Amino acid sequence: MNTIWLKIAGVIVAVVIIFVLVMTFTSSPTDEPVQSEQPAKPENFAQQVEADKEKFLTEPQPVEEKTQEPAIEDQNVPEQIQTVQEPKQPAQPETLYFKELGEIEKIEAERLLNVAVPGRSIGRLPMTGFKLMVDTSRQIIKRWPESWYAYRAKQLLSEMPERFKKRYNVTQEEVDLSMYAEPRTGTQPYTIKETP
Repeated sequence: MNTIWLKIAGVIVAVVIIFVLVMTFTSSPTDEPVQSEQPAKPENFAQQVEADKEKFLTEPQPVEEKTQEPAIEDQNVPEQIQTVQEPKQPAQPETLYFKELGEIEKIEAERLLNVAVPGRSIGRLPMTGFKLMVDTSRQIIKRWPESWYAYRAKQLLSEMPERFKKRYNVTQEEVDLSMYAEPRTGTQPYTIKETP
């Protein structure tokens, strides 16, 4: 009985080897590979990875307090022209409030964030998921909830597609960024310039 199964397995292996050899010798080296409807372009993925690094790994700048200097008005220019010439500044950069971490905590949080950001990039590839990013982001949020690193981790979770939010049971609390807009005890103001 065992010899029958060995013979069947041998025949199957022989057929596969013959098929591979025929395909190898019949295909010419100038044949172009068949492209799918949405070709994967490594340069686009690399650009996405670099954009993710720039957006999520750029540290905030402490807010510098400036003294207001009185505006010098030109006596010869009418008031209407003076107000028209003042350009309106966009709302960027935004001031947010974070707790400062100690040196060891900061190193550990940077290490985890440097795992989560590539996890986001990998999660966008076909046939992958955001599990690495979600797990690492949750660790950051749990350990340092009022830090800049938790803010970035929450951003990573909030920008994930809805179907993955449902798959990984991402809660509204995990993506809520409103607490960072208001000063809290022990926090310091930082300037963050958000990139699209």
